[in-house]
Amino acid sequence: MDHYDIAVIGSGPGGYVAAIRSAQLGYKTVIIEKYDTLGGTCTNVGCIPTKALLDSTHHYAEAQHKFKEHGINLEEVKLDFLQMYRRKSDVVSKNTAGLDFLMNKNKITRLKGTAGFINNTTIRVINETEVKTITAKHYIIATGSKPSTIPGVEIDKKRIITSTEALSLKEKPESMAIIGGGVIGVEMASIFNRIGTKVTILEYADHLIAAMDNELGKTLQKILKKEGIDIRLNQAVYKVENSGSTANAFFKDKNGTEESLEADYILVAVGRSPYIKGLGLENTDVELDSRGFIKVNENNQTSVSTIYAIGDVIGGAMLAHKAEEEGVYVVETINGQKRHIHYNRIPSVVYTWPEVASVGYTEEELKKNNIAYNIGKFPFSASARARASMDMDGFAKVLVDPKYGEVLGVHIIGARAADLIAQGVIAQEYEVTAEDMFRISYAHPTYSETLKEAYLIASGQGAVNI
Repeated sequence: MDHYDIAVIGSGPGGYVAAIRSAQLGYKTVIIEKYDTLGGTCTNVGCIPTKALLDSTHHYAEAQHKFKEHGINLEEVKLDFLQMYRRKSDVVSKNTAGLDFLMNKNKITRLKGTAGFINNTTIRVINETEVKTITAKHYIIATGSKPSTIPGVEIDKKRIITSTEALSLKEKPESMAIIGGGVIGVEMASIFNRIGTKVTILEYADHLIAAMDNELGKTLQKILKKEGIDIRLNQAVYKVENSGSTANAFFKDKNGTEESLEADYILVAVGRSPYIKGLGLENTDVELDSRGFIKVNENNQTSVSTIYAIGDVIGGAMLAHKAEEEGVYVVETINGQKRHIHYNRIPSVVYTWPEVASVGYTEEELKKNNIAYNIGKFPFSASARARASMDMDGFAKVLVDPKYGEVLGVHIIGARAADLIAQGVIAQEYEVTAEDMFRISYAHPTYSETLKEAYLIASGQGAVNI
């Protein structure tokens, strides 16, 4: 029986980062993954392949609709659907190869198989050819999540699919209905709408990306609708049917009015659930909450002090970078270091175009908690850089404490918002004031100047640049 200092179960962003940091600190480390490739959902069937397709389809849409105004005339723009998907797969392969390199470089033992606890101190790893039993001083559970569904909707992976199956289609669908207008739903809608698929979003809430600042969701809705996506809000889907060559969704609005919709595929994007199948937690003293997530304390320890859990499997924001932060945090805590994670300072991003990004408090949260704030809001349409690139949709909005100038929240919908939000994270993490943020120099012309102007406005001054 082999013994390790730290055993990591799951190789997604939280797991592989935890394993690497563990090895860097000198611990004998093993990482256990049941699939052939490392990287988990994010690298293989989530963040990375989705972004590859979002970029490819964005280029295709730009060539169709904007190149002519830039003075670039193409006789004919053709879509090679299979090549687009091949490129996506190649991007994934290069990322997983990079993870293999990092495991070898850091001398991390890699075991392929399903890990299940025998008791609080021992796990069994089973694969197609062998059964291995190992022990470790500390365990880190990083098994992630799987797509959820709702009552009346059974995912058959044929006509009723999730984003995972959507990333492996063999031909372009003519139509698609997406249940859910959250991050995954709107990103999938963007991908397929751009290549000519008739896309309908069925969302239960009264605006898109409901977990983010309301104004972001409402603005994104207008933009996606302008691009041709049919968005139906306040709709409760209660049944779907696979009809063979198509599928049907049945739904009703808040007044009970029923409708149905036929499409080539029904894509279910209603969130994700913790993946704990086969972990053998019933053989341990690890506790779950009412929704099946693993309970942890402020140090990410479960009810067994030597077993930790991170990432999607413990709930909260299901973000790759949140899992990474927790992976490093746990290992450094084991190492005796004193760190802290400010969950309100972890950014959220939607990779539509324009992109949407947010960090800190939303307006709705500040109002609910009776926290005073000033708003600074500046449109991309007034940005010289945005006009030059024809990316004028959106705005930058900052929420600032009126007394001390503390930055309470930053919300952006616009070109390169995913990159711009890092500035807002810095402002919050180091408690930099709005005045500090507008007094630093910004290169001109850049998209980042929209933030400078927003900070100026929130501080009671007018905009000074375009």
